[in-house]
Amino acid sequence: MPRVTPVEPATVEGRAKELLDTVEASLGATPNMTTTMARSSVLEGWLGLSGALQKGPIRAGDAERIALAVAEANGCSYCLSAHAYLGTNLARLDGDEIERARSFDSVSPKSAAILAFADAVLTATGDVSDEDVATARAAGLSDAELGDIVGHVAVNVLTNLFNRTFAVDVDFPVVAPRQHATAS
Repeated sequence: MPRVTPVEPATVEGRAKELLDTVEASLGATPNMTTTMARSSVLEGWLGLSGALQKGPIRAGDAERIALAVAEANGCSYCLSAHAYLGTNLARLDGDEIERARSFDSVSPKSAAILAFADAVLTATGDVSDEDVATARAAGLSDAELGDIVGHVAVNVLTNLFNRTFAVDVDFPVVAPRQHATAS
């Protein structure tokens, strides 16, 4: 049961309505996460950072891979479910690639390098080593890509924490994190 009641998109007014209209226009729906975020300033912050990152050098498929990996690592069923759906239907990742991404892996060498750096950022909570940066650069990642990988990890940690904190109801086909697959 959710700990915060989502707003009703049809009756919400003001800035929250404007933001939810943006979500609706972008996704064709207003997921429970966004209608719950609309109760606070978090929705505007999430939309701002997410929108900026969409314009950056990390392509949609790799953004979804990062989201899947971070959600798996943080045990967030909501984000894992949402990004499995978005990864399949918008980024056109196949099932094998979605499964690999959940373990910070990819068949694509560049995507694997992006995920390895994302893993280092998440695991070290930003205290990555010089070797981590050198390895990423040796794999061909630019400084712009490295910076945006940190941003993608951060925005996904935000949504993981938000959804887990408030027990947001999953409104996508449910995907359980592996570490929690047998938990109730």
